[in-house]
Amino acid sequence: MERIGDKVISRAEITDAAFADSTVIPDRYVRSDEVRDGVVVGDDESYELPVVDMARLLDPEFSDAETARLGSACRDWGFFQLTNHGVDEAVVQAMKDNTLQFFGLPLEKKKAVAIQANGFEGFGHHYNRASSEKLDWAESLILMTQQHEERNIEFWPADPSTFRDALDEYSMEMINLTSRLLVFMASDLGVEQEALMETFQGKRQSVAFHYYPPCRHPDKVIGITPHHDGLGLTLLLHVDDTPGLQVRKNGRWYPLNPLPGALVINVGDILQILTNGTYKSAEHRVLPDVEKGRATVVMFQNACVAGMVKPLPELGEATYKAIDLVEYVKGNFRALAEGTRFVDSLKIM
Repeated sequence: MERIGDKVISRAEITDAAFADSTVIPDRYVRSDEVRDGVVVGDDESYELPVVDMARLLDPEFSDAETARLGSACRDWGFFQLTNHGVDEAVVQAMKDNTLQFFGLPLEKKKAVAIQANGFEGFGHHYNRASSEKLDWAESLILMTQQHEERNIEFWPADPSTFRDALDEYSMEMINLTSRLLVFMASDLGVEQEALMETFQGKRQSVAFHYYPPCRHPDKVIGITPHHDGLGLTLLLHVDDTPGLQVRKNGRWYPLNPLPGALVINVGDILQILTNGTYKSAEHRVLPDVEKGRATVVMFQNACVAGMVKPLPELGEATYKAIDLVEYVKGNFRALAEGTRFVDSLKIM
């Protein structure tokens, strides 16, 4: 229970009430100090987060130069926007439509796929740390998508009725896109294509749907806590054109302005390890918009080398300790809850 004004209401009602009327921010969402942690690069400074063009990667005339651009983005930023990605437009639009329809449902209907006690999949709040009672200004739905036998369909929304089919098709499109990207990453890294692609093929895939309601006091709330993605590769679809994602580099936050039709790709901690530290996983966060909601579909592709998280041997002397994938995932979840970074503990000094 918690007090809003002169009313004491339940946790479920807090979510609904807080998002419906953001003039009064419940204490569990107030995180002003965290919002102010780090300088946000302003409009008066010129900068450009990397953009990679898949059409140029596939064109023999421009492929070498665009592959170098891809490699630079992964080394220097860990983030880039991918244009002309070739993902079926009808599949993308269906995923966008179903995402908006799901988050537009009344809270009681969304709770039909709510997270269970001590669970991870389902609808609700996922990212508040164990050491903090504070909540993110977001609704989230997290699901396992691959492999098929690992899907828990009871958490896949049946409302809207086309949601499951849309997600199934979108999941396969993201697997195919990942494979296309890995070809050029392997070329940039100087390793055999098969060596890098085998680390991703047949591995787990999960998805996070996020909705960040508008907030009249964006200086007080965090959409998603600053973090590094712990898995292999992340592929983010903007459902709308609302900004909010910020990438941290050299202690400063750089806002990412979505390009029409582009996907946002970022390096996860496992890919950083696989590349022996050549590619960098970047810290990022989300801040809500004053006037507009923001929705995203975020696919996470897992990776490992024969069940182990370790650098590819082709990349020289290992700078990270090898660890079993299951133990890595456990350690990463612990670190995420504690606000630390598990990959740092694997670094060979």
